[in-house]
Amino acid sequence: MRPHPCLPLALVLVLAPWSALAAGDVAAGRAAFAKCASCHAVGPSARAGFGPQLSNVIGRKAGSTPDFKYSPAMANAGFVWTEDKLRAFLKAPSDVVPGNKMRFWGIGSDKQIDDILAYLRTFKP
Repeated sequence: MRPHPCLPLALVLVLAPWSALAAGDVAAGRAAFAKCASCHAVGPSARAGFGPQLSNVIGRKAGSTPDFKYSPAMANAGFVWTEDKLRAFLKAPSDVVPGNKMRFWGIGSDKQIDDILAYLRTFKP
């Protein structure tokens, strides 16, 4: 979107689609995912490890991969992983799914979360 030079920046940001603002950087997301990779795998041959594999996580029902034993809280979460739900979970996992067994406090940087989501979007069927 190329704004008209007379439009104030604040108005341009209001008019810009959210997806354009929160697209994230795939390369930065790959680097940021390193903190997740000790428990989670992605890619065509990804399998569960200490945590479930995260390929195709966007659009998947929470707690539903067959090769991982989820906590009762996650298995019964009853929602589908949208980008907004993942964004909230990456920021504060225990707030989104109280009682989940993931030992991770969350990511404080919205930019880093957007980058990780951009990276995860590359793993679709």
